[in-house]
Amino acid sequence: MDKRLLEILVCPICKGKLRLVGSGGDMQLVCRGDRLAYPITDGIPIMLPEDARTLSPDDPLCST
Repeated sequence: MDKRLLEILVCPICKGKLRLVGSGGDMQLVCRGDRLAYPITDGIPIMLPEDARTLSPDDPLCST
């Protein structure tokens, strides 16, 4: 994913910073504040809250 794009993308709910996790075809943008993981499909971030996966409090993605 383009670093410039990552710098301007924010969580659509809280407007917080997102972290890129994963590699290759299994990447996600994670909002630790809302505990949501937004999928990246074919290099395109899907930033719809209804498509985000809710992370449990003990999910390792919340602490990375």
